[in-house]
Amino acid sequence: MNAIPSAVPPLAAKLRRYGKTAILLLLPGILLSLGACQSTRPLSDRMESKYSLKKRKTYISCTRPEGLSGCPLPVRVTEGSWHRMLNWVEAAKGTKYRFGGTVPDGFDCSGFVQYLYGLSFQMQLPRTSGELAMLGTVVPRRELRRGDLVFFSSGGEAVDHVGVFLGDGRFAHSASKTGVIVSSLRQAWYETHFCFGTRVIRVD
Repeated sequence: MNAIPSAVPPLAAKLRRYGKTAILLLLPGILLSLGACQSTRPLSDRMESKYSLKKRKTYISCTRPEGLSGCPLPVRVTEGSWHRMLNWVEAAKGTKYRFGGTVPDGFDCSGFVQYLYGLSFQMQLPRTSGELAMLGTVVPRRELRRGDLVFFSSGGEAVDHVGVFLGDGRFAHSASKTGVIVSSLRQAWYETHFCFGTRVIRVD
């Protein structure tokens, strides 16, 4: 006698079919929840972690009486040279923003930092904010000291703006809309887009 085909699939086949469906339904939710966990972490925490793991430069070229030499970071600078830098910041206020600018005719953000540290401390800093972010040790906001570089990210993936921390929550930078200015880390945009600081000098 021929067996009559069963209208009900075997239990194992049923479980396989429903199991695949359940996985397909759950997968987008799992991926979304992982993305949400990442996005809800503060930008500064994510960026500190990201840049701390990268290979960082521990030396910088400095001009000394005997010539160009490698200086370990952070470079020790005098109180007098720090105050001279503050005077240069004051003198540069209002200088217009110019993309690629590295001289007083117009600065972009990294050009301004490069100019200040070269003039004040004879340090030959790299040209871009991304390269500057790889100097010295990463410093969280609560541990910033005067002379630290402070970094920001407009897109949340990589740093794209840099300034010089002056103390008391203030930093000097060349902003695209205002040119050279002293701003507060407590201002809304800088508060939410702050990434981390780096220590390249130590004022003695």
